[in-house]
Amino acid sequence: MNLQHLKYMVEVEKVGSITKAASNLFMGQPNLSKAIKEVENEVGIPIFKRSAKGVFPTEKGAEFLEYARAILIQMDKIEGLYKPETSNKISFSISVPRASYVTYAFANFVKKLPADKQLTIDFKETNSVEAITNVTESTHNMAIIRYENAYEEYFLSMLSEKALRNEPVLKFEYQLLLSKNSPLAQYDEIPCKMLEDMTEIVHGDLTVPYLSAAYTKKNDEGYSHRRVYVYERGSQFDLLQGVPTTYMWVSPMPEETLERAGLVQRRCKGISKRYKDILVYHSSYRFNDIDNSFLDELYRVRDEVSMLK
Repeated sequence: MNLQHLKYMVEVEKVGSITKAASNLFMGQPNLSKAIKEVENEVGIPIFKRSAKGVFPTEKGAEFLEYARAILIQMDKIEGLYKPETSNKISFSISVPRASYVTYAFANFVKKLPADKQLTIDFKETNSVEAITNVTESTHNMAIIRYENAYEEYFLSMLSEKALRNEPVLKFEYQLLLSKNSPLAQYDEIPCKMLEDMTEIVHGDLTVPYLSAAYTKKNDEGYSHRRVYVYERGSQFDLLQGVPTTYMWVSPMPEETLERAGLVQRRCKGISKRYKDILVYHSSYRFNDIDNSFLDELYRVRDEVSMLK
């Protein structure tokens, strides 16, 4: 087995097809199938299973491929130590939750980047499980994930299994986000009972998979019988601004963002929704100057909104 074989296996898993993987690798399908068989014979387990829908890793194969990806990442990092830097290019990639303080920091970060350099940035808002997958598969160099305190053991265990490091970013209690014209905006602290006749706006893809329905329901502190699930940031602000009887649970937001959108944040009396945002990256990854520039801005904005909590 060699590094090239590991690259073959990872590509097959990525596209779910030996034919497509062979095309991407510029090699014949029979040769790729032979290489897969050789690796399976060498490690003594079937790595892939075939079906009418494509090729998928076996349980043991998925574990093997996780180690294979880690080895390839390490090799890329080693090779990168000795390659001359291309000073005219800037690249940056991260997966994040839908958090206004993060996007505010990101916009400030981009604004400060040199205007005379080539730029490639991949900034994706998504749920925590997909964000972890993006880092594990090296789609993104790092991620910020969000979870409720009740799920901390689940996520930290997942990160440990995938050899991912983590650092704290923000601990917070969710607050209510409302239009300035909301009938509840007059209160500094809103009794939860008042939310019963309001419509809650919820991000539709922030669920935690693989947990039992009973456990999820037990930890769901919903107070409204009316909900609208959205998947785009623009639609949430349009609803909050246009329908004063709507609200969202959010992390602390910068004052400038609230003013620009005509929104206010309020505490909810008698509720405790404690969450954490943490930074996640592969154990082999080393932050570069561009990464550190973003993190500096992120922590500056984090400190700013923390003072408003």
